[in-house]
Amino acid sequence: MNLQPAIIIALAFFAITFIQSGYDKIMDWAGNIAWLKGHFANTPIKNSVPQSLLLILVLEIFSGAFSVIGIIQLYVNEGTLFAFIAALMSSITLLFLLLGQRMAKDYDGARTIVIYFIPAILLLSWL
Repeated sequence: MNLQPAIIIALAFFAITFIQSGYDKIMDWAGNIAWLKGHFANTPIKNSVPQSLLLILVLEIFSGAFSVIGIIQLYVNEGTLFAFIAALMSSITLLFLLLGQRMAKDYDGARTIVIYFIPAILLLSWL
């Protein structure tokens, strides 16, 4: 069974998700910081929201970029190294996001992260 189309679609999903999210953070940094300071006001990271957002931004950009590179590598030489790195980084990024939502006691937000986490785990298992 050839899983390559499923892998490419999953990588495209993460490329779109994380590149758009990173772009939004860059274009509206101040707005994101302001909202997140309120969201995390009663958590251990309340005094490090900008640093935490920067960490998430870096993880998202790398996850998205490796997803794009993984698609290219699959087409060029059928290699899966970058696809695997993208799947792993996407999973780690989502775990950080899940941790933040749980710390903020935003259980609906945490449930939403799980929806994204399922394809990440599937992608890892395919690779």
